[in-house]
Amino acid sequence: MTAPVIDIDIDPTWTESIDWEALAAAAAQATAAVAPELAHDTMLVSLVLADDDEVHALNKQWRARDKATNVLSFPMLSREEVLRAAAAPAAPAMLGDMILAHGVCMREADEKGIPMTAHASHLIVHGLLHLAGYDHELGDAEAEEMEALERKALALLGLADPYA
Repeated sequence: MTAPVIDIDIDPTWTESIDWEALAAAAAQATAAVAPELAHDTMLVSLVLADDDEVHALNKQWRARDKATNVLSFPMLSREEVLRAAAAPAAPAMLGDMILAHGVCMREADEKGIPMTAHASHLIVHGLLHLAGYDHELGDAEAEEMEALERKALALLGLADPYA
């Protein structure tokens, strides 16, 4: 199965000995398996593994929230454009950018008692779904739809339900 191509930029704060390219590729494959509109290697995503300060600044600037958060997604296509690109995947389509905050991700993984790799995989799946036009903040039905897709993708990766 094909999946979006993820280009990764890693800040030096991400010191863990993890193959981030392989982790992101596996998360993209699992997401594409449950959201077929993403099953195209002509779709491109930028993933930045940043420090908390960078994510805090972006969150404040773009979302008016004065704090760091675990993942930010900046879609470059509307849901309709994603579906059109999926129907005719000849030309590359830049889906958008995702940014993960190191300290926030580490703290959340520790609080949940799960490995950083599991939490980062969940956040990448979550971010990819946002880039595809899913939005859990639109209402309960949308949240349930997005969480169901996340559960399915994470199950394909052998990871536990993060919402259980």
